[in-house]
Order: sequence, then structure tokens, then C-alpha cells
Amino acid sequence: MAELGHDVIAIGASAGGVEALQRLCAGLSADLPAAVLIVQHVAPSARSFLPDLLARCGPLPAAHAVDGESFRQGRIYVAPPDRHLLVAANGQDLLLRRGPYENRTRPAADALFRSAAVACGPRVVGVVLSGTLDDGTAGLVAIKQCGGISVVQDPSDALWPDMPRNALQGDSPDHSVALVKMAALLDQLARRPAGSAVTVPPTMRAEVRIAEQELAGMVEEIGTIGAPSPFGCPDCGGVLNEIRDGKVPRFRCQIGHAFGPESLVAAQADALEHALAVAVRTHRDRMALFRRMEANARERSLQHAAARWQHAAEEAEQAAALISGAIEKLRSSPGLDA
Repeated sequence: MAELGHDVIAIGASAGGVEALQRLCAGLSADLPAAVLIVQHVAPSARSFLPDLLARCGPLPAAHAVDGESFRQGRIYVAPPDRHLLVAANGQDLLLRRGPYENRTRPAADALFRSAAVACGPRVVGVVLSGTLDDGTAGLVAIKQCGGISVVQDPSDALWPDMPRNALQGDSPDHSVALVKMAALLDQLARRPAGSAVTVPPTMRAEVRIAEQELAGMVEEIGTIGAPSPFGCPDCGGVLNEIRDGKVPRFRCQIGHAFGPESLVAAQADALEHALAVAVRTHRDRMALFRRMEANARERSLQHAAARWQHAAEEAEQAAALISGAIEKLRSSPGLDA
């Protein structure tokens, strides 16, 4: 029986990722003995032309993944918008699912990496490229826990260094290289024999099943993943469980929404800005109502009532201005921009 190599290369990228992927795929060999599975963050309603771009710039055929298809060596499979790209439990087929958002995105690199780690174990090479925030960090931890290899683009080489930098801080990657060297490295790794299979933690399997859900909801095992934290989920308001399976803690709620710390901070900032914007709009609506009531009182020569409505309108105007200033301060705060 032929010895299995590292025949599954899972790649995650975000901002600056299209250019990085084009450069990487242009350097891959035509006889690469591995399937390349790619998650590039994209808006849910966007049209993705990434497979066409990658097929034109390199020797390997590329296409959007199809739910239920078997992946083959020497081909590139790209996650379509608004679907998690996952590896099925048999380690041979691909799944597309609308499971809960992870790190504020779907598709998410963590979901792909984790499913590949569980299904394929030491056959997997995980790669994090240019991007913002911290998607991919927890997924690389899962790949290494299951015997695979982790590769991170050198942050100084990335257009957006956050994803590679957070991956370096959250994992102990086997390789951190510039793009110019990465294609050759992946070719070498794909041709090396994979190690022996290791025991997969039950909680990791449970998290894969969460991503496989078509409707967000609690699976039976979710209560065993992590411990309750004092933080609420920015997406649904539920309690976030804190999970410590790597160097950096991460969080997941009972519905299944998952966050690394950087993603959680950004999501909290978005939720806070939304709440403040609602407060500004409400105060401005109140100000308009108070001004109308003031005018009505003056028309009827009710000076005392008019003065009361005028005072209320001025207070609402001041409150709206104060909250607007808080929004601007929030937007300019370091570390809170997505």
C-alpha cells in the first residue's frame, strides 16, 4: 500500500489575499500531488471570479467547490460566497454549508482547517496568507493537534499582516516564509510522507459538526466546549464560552458563532457603533418632535409650554451631538477597525 503524503493543502486569506493567491498559484507545479482548498473572505452577496483568476495565472485547474464532490490531486477548489467549505468525515469529499459565522465571516478559514484536520489528520498542510484580524489561527492549532503541518506567510511580506501575525502568535507554525518561497515549499511538503494518525479531541469533532449545520443552533456537545465567560455574543446575545486549546483564547456561543479575540473586539465595536447610531437617531427624532410641539405651543400663545418643549429639544440635540462624538472616537480607536 502506497504511503500517503500531504495531499490536502488548505489555504485561508482575506484582505490582500487575491493577489497573494495569484502569486502563490502561479508557482505551483503542474503535477502537484495534492488538492488545494481555498477560503478567501468575500461578501455574502458578491460574485466571485477567483477560480477564473487562479486558473489563468497558474498550471492547475480551479473551480468553485461543489457540495458532495470528491476532491482530486492537482486541482484547486475555492469556497463560494456565503458557504463554509468543509472536508467530509470520509476525508475524500467536500461539503458546502451555511453554518454559523466564524470570525465574522462565512466562508471561514478556521472552519475549513478544522474539518480538514479532523477528516485527514496528518495529511493536511494549513496555510494562512494576507488578511485582517485572526481567522485561521485556531484552525492551524487544530491542524497541528491532528498531526498536520502549518505554514504562515511572513507578515512583513503580506499586504495585510494581521492574519499571519496572529497565526504566528497563536500557533507555533512549522514554516513562516515569503510568497516567493511558498510554492516550492508546498510542493516539497506535498511529496513528503505524512505521519501517523493521532487521536482527535471530541470537542474538535463537535465544532466541525457545528460548522456543518445548515441552520444555526445548539448541538448536544456544545456545552462541553470551553467554559462560560462574562462576555455576550455580538451576533445573537448569548453567552460566549471561552476555549483554551492554543496559546490564545477564543470564544464560541451556544448558537455556534465563533470568534478569535481580534474578531471579537471588532464585532463588539460594530455592535456598539450600531447601538450608538440608534441612540443618535432616536434623540434626533425626539428633537424634531419637541421642536414641533414648541411651535404648536407658540401658535397657541402657551409660552410656558413652549419654553419647556424648547428646553427638551436642546437637551436632545446635545445628547445626539455627544453620542455622535463617541461614535467618531470609537471609529478612530486603534485595534477596532476591521
